[in-house]
Amino acid sequence: MTFQMYSSYKDAGFVGLDQVPSHWDVLRFKQVFGEVNERSTTGEEELLSVSEYYGVKPRSQKIDEGEHLSRAESLEGYKLCDEGDLVMNIMLAWKRGLGVTNYRGIVSPAYAVFRLVRDDFPFYYHYLLRSNEYIGYFKTFSSGVIDSRLRLYPEVFGRLTAIVPPLNEQTQIARFLDHETAKIDGLIREQERLIGLLQEKRQAVISHAVTKGLKPDVPMKDSGVEWLGRVPAHWTSSSIKRFCSLVKDGTHLPPPRVSEGIPLLSVRNIVGGEFVRRSDDSKISENDYVALCRSFTPQQRDVLLAIVGATLGKTAIISDAMGHFHIQRSLALFRADASKLNPHWLHWVFQSAGFQSLLWEYAGFSAQPGIYLGTLASFKIPVPPIKEQIEINEWIGRQIDPMNTLIKEAESAVLLMKERRSSLISAAVTGKIDIRNWQPPADSMVLNEGASELGVEETAAGRKV
Repeated sequence: MTFQMYSSYKDAGFVGLDQVPSHWDVLRFKQVFGEVNERSTTGEEELLSVSEYYGVKPRSQKIDEGEHLSRAESLEGYKLCDEGDLVMNIMLAWKRGLGVTNYRGIVSPAYAVFRLVRDDFPFYYHYLLRSNEYIGYFKTFSSGVIDSRLRLYPEVFGRLTAIVPPLNEQTQIARFLDHETAKIDGLIREQERLIGLLQEKRQAVISHAVTKGLKPDVPMKDSGVEWLGRVPAHWTSSSIKRFCSLVKDGTHLPPPRVSEGIPLLSVRNIVGGEFVRRSDDSKISENDYVALCRSFTPQQRDVLLAIVGATLGKTAIISDAMGHFHIQRSLALFRADASKLNPHWLHWVFQSAGFQSLLWEYAGFSAQPGIYLGTLASFKIPVPPIKEQIEINEWIGRQIDPMNTLIKEAESAVLLMKERRSSLISAAVTGKIDIRNWQPPADSMVLNEGASELGVEETAAGRKV
């Protein structure tokens, strides 16, 4: 797909964007949006939340998609919003925590709600404000020492620059992006379904191996542990703490972050079952690192398990190439007694379906799901003889390596498609491409899923009805 550029451009006066089409307006957001602060008197309206990927959704949909979300006892006093309003989580605006809503409902009192004060097409702004250029712009003007404390206050947002095409182009841009992003999202969903199927197959292989072993004719016995059921008769079943010399979780009060220092890693660093360093890792001073190490120091072959948040249950083993680092409270660390418990065996047990279900069964919910370390350490796990543990470890590795390769390939494809999606949005909303003459293919006569998501229904005049 190729598009022409506009015939002439002018200075955008915008941090991160040099030029815009010469006939587009350059305004302040306070000339486009006004903040509204209407409150619910009953709390009975639809509760909405902001997704970094799609924008504003009913919170019930997010729960259906697998998120574990807490809910206040009363929603009275929550902020009201109408279709076409801009909803912004001011703490996550720099991370796409905003969007134009297609729903009437209520949002957290901590969010900001804005309403158009001009005759503009709201869903153009949904794409504009979530573009790469604007996300970087918002981060530049957000206040806070570290990313987790950044806030884009409404009065600051009002002073920032808005690029505003004529109304008919706003509608055409939104229409184009609805169509094109829906195609990309469909491809992403196909790859994500493939990833899900491969992960299920992978987990089934692991679950059977760590609970039944590799020999189908071996005598079995009742383990006395509900999640395990029957296990080989020569295996034992004992609590994790009997086989781990160290069971710790990360720092609850992390030291101040610094620009250069020792990495302070979290569940974000568990990627594809491996514990990896990232370019955007938080860092702490060497003195603070030394202070944390007085409690414990992460070591090679320690097993990590996520114990807080929607990622509860993610696990990895520390490799020998990690260097110095410490961990945040989202992770628990287990140091196995190598003479009795192979760390890779513990890693596989953590990934089994039965153990994962056990974690969620005992998780507590406040601001987010989590499990107490004492509860976790008392869980009973299957323990074959150490030689058999190693044999099963090696067998599992051979079985799942091809699956892991396919999963990584599919994840890479998803990443590329998401990058393509972001690039296309940026090009359209900033005028790098001229799509005024674009029309959907002739066989695309029904609303695609992207359009349905945003509620963009067109008349011959190109306006929402």
